Amino acid sequence: MAGRIRRRAPRGTLGRIRLGTAGTSPRLRRWALAVVLLGVVLIPYPALSGGGGAPVAACRSGCRGGPVSSMIKWTQPLAGSWQVISGLTGTVPASGLAYLSVGYGVAALGAGLTVSGYSDSTGAPLWDQVLTGFPAGAAIVSVRTWPGEVTAGVSYPSGGHLERTEVVISGSAGTVTGRYPAATFGGAVGGNSQYTVIVGPAAVTSYDNATGRVRWRLSTGSVPPAWRTDGGMLYMAESAGGFLGSAPVTALRQINLATGTQAMVQPIDAFSFGGTLSAAFDGVVLFSTTGGVTAYDGTTGAWLWSLSGAVPEGADPRKQRIYLTRASDLIAVNPLTGQVTATVSGSAVSGSAGLYAVRDGVALGLDQDADGDAWGYNIGAQRVTLAAGGLGWPHYFVDLSGVGGSADPASDLVVIAACTQLAPISPVPASTSPTPSGPPVSTPPPTATATATPTVSPSPGQSTSAGSTPSPSPSPAPVQGCLRPELVALNL
Repeated sequence: MAGRIRRRAPRGTLGRIRLGTAGTSPRLRRWALAVVLLGVVLIPYPALSGGGGAPVAACRSGCRGGPVSSMIKWTQPLAGSWQVISGLTGTVPASGLAYLSVGYGVAALGAGLTVSGYSDSTGAPLWDQVLTGFPAGAAIVSVRTWPGEVTAGVSYPSGGHLERTEVVISGSAGTVTGRYPAATFGGAVGGNSQYTVIVGPAAVTSYDNATGRVRWRLSTGSVPPAWRTDGGMLYMAESAGGFLGSAPVTALRQINLATGTQAMVQPIDAFSFGGTLSAAFDGVVLFSTTGGVTAYDGTTGAWLWSLSGAVPEGADPRKQRIYLTRASDLIAVNPLTGQVTATVSGSAVSGSAGLYAVRDGVALGLDQDADGDAWGYNIGAQRVTLAAGGLGWPHYFVDLSGVGGSADPASDLVVIAACTQLAPISPVPASTSPTPSGPPVSTPPPTATATATPTVSPSPGQSTSAGSTPSPSPSPAPVQGCLRPELVALNL
């Protein structure tokens, strides 16, 4: 779990943001820009902890003036037994884990062996599908949405190790249309109503949805490679150590997800790329080391730019920007030139620098625990322009592969879980069995000038231990049942 580091900025640099009745409340509102103040651990659930939410934080004078627009688009009650845990964990199932993906008209939620589909425009329930035919101990470990379909990765014990099967579900009808073998840290990397592309144990394969036949297949060898997707392209790292190794990446395989055609991309001026594959966006691939981030052209392998002390955090497709953290700052960068186009400074950090999502220049922030709020921080205007209160114990869903989770990559829609009414408190042992849904890639820790980083994996290329199962908390945090759990859709 990320260390709990608390820092306070000098007075006068950042002011305090209040919402609704907060201005008259004696208790300070805990507002903080998520990307630099909340320290989000980008795993399905952070390790359980009894710690509270983000520390008191603030923004520059005038960052919030006058009324702000509501972010809530819809809410929908959640079925089943849910509970709340203080801090970043928030509202989660009482047993096991849940995974969510939103996009292409569907918000799909997977828990246990059940996948539920909701309309992403209204929240109306569309279908429920119970996945059958798996052995005892099987559970969903990822949910991803594609045009016309939903894919769910199911992990299960077999012969003393874990195996994974990717289940393809019709996005409109909720019926199962295919089941394919997948790598433990692989699964669906592309799809639509005609085909689905799966990273399997020894190959990446495209299957015809109507017949189940192989459209194309490319061997990946016995060592599972690190991979990242960028639109219609899949990048796979050529490295003797695979996704768990430290061997240098000597080449990238650039694979067209529609056709299966591939090209080998090699660094022009060096034997290997500078670090480990950490991100791919807009035709640019990022590699990370302890010293920072280096960007290369994803087609030619040409060096583009480097930023020392930077850690990749995410991308804003609508603004065509990637986001990095450096020290306590969030910086927006032009992916082709490395030009810093915007900077947001942080004043307080609990744990590591991290982000929930940035869409069209607006970053999502979440206040934790009973006084949960959501808010949108406009990076250009340097102030809060959207907000929504009453979202107790908010939980943001992620997929370690970077292709699923709470935020729709093609719009400003974000779906989270929250609890509006608690049950009596009771001690419950910590859960210890989340299985990663994407390919971990070892990345050394940031430089001493950077904010603290999670000790468990955020996403491929941003951690040292995504392939391991988080250890239980030494002292399990008290949990409370949630009588009224719900999904909440927010517009950034």
